[in-house]
Formats: sequence, C-alpha cells, structure tokens
Amino acid sequence: MSVTAVARRAGVDRTFLYRPRDLLTQIHTAEQSPAGDVVTGAGVSRASLMADLAAANERNARLGGRIALLEKRLSQLMGDQTWRESGLGAPESAEKLQQRIVQLENDKGDLKLRLKEALEDLEAARSTNRELTRALNQPG
Repeated sequence: MSVTAVARRAGVDRTFLYRPRDLLTQIHTAEQSPAGDVVTGAGVSRASLMADLAAANERNARLGGRIALLEKRLSQLMGDQTWRESGLGAPESAEKLQQRIVQLENDKGDLKLRLKEALEDLEAARSTNRELTRALNQPG
C-alpha cells in the first residue's frame, strides 16, 4: 500500500497525507509489512481525513475572501495614487486651499453678523445721544 494508493482510496491529494507525520509513518510501515498485518495505534479514518479536508477547504475559502478584500483595497489605493500623479485630479494643495476658502467664507459670515450688531448698537447710542442733547438744550 503506497501513499498514492492511500490518497486515491481516500479521495484526497497526495500532499494532504504528508502533513500529519504520524500518518505518513503509518503508511510507510504498512507498505513494508506483509499483507494481513494491522498497524496498531491511533489510526486515521476516512471520516477524519474528510473532516480535515473540509476544514482545509473552509480555510481556503476564508483566505480567498481575505485576498479579494486586499486586492480591492490595493486597487483603490493604486487608483488614487495614479489619479494624483496623472494631474487629472486636484492636487493636495488645491484641496487645502478649498478648505481654507470655506473656512474664510464662514468667518466672513460671522464678521458680517458682528458688524450688523455693532451698527445697531451704534445707532442706539446715537439715538440716545440725540435725545440727551435735546433734553439739555431745551429750556426748562
């Protein structure tokens, strides 16, 4: 019984049998022993091999998903870098300038509001000053 025969009978790839060292040792021992001898000890059943295969397939599926995610992320990063280097996109300094423009427009609105309030206060003070001046100038 060779490694190839065991793999074929179990329905797995030969490389799968090389992972557990004790399994490979048992196969080589069985290969050298006369027919009819039974290898004692912890045997590997078809069910355990199928469970290992299912676990390996599940791990491969998880790794495939992870690879797809990393490829997508890399593609986005490379696309952004190419866009910046091509000159088609706005340079970073232009983005900073745009942010500064928005900030200055907000500041301008705040200053206009403060100026309006100051003018109202000034008008109220002038009105009070006129009334006081009239009161002082009237004989009374």
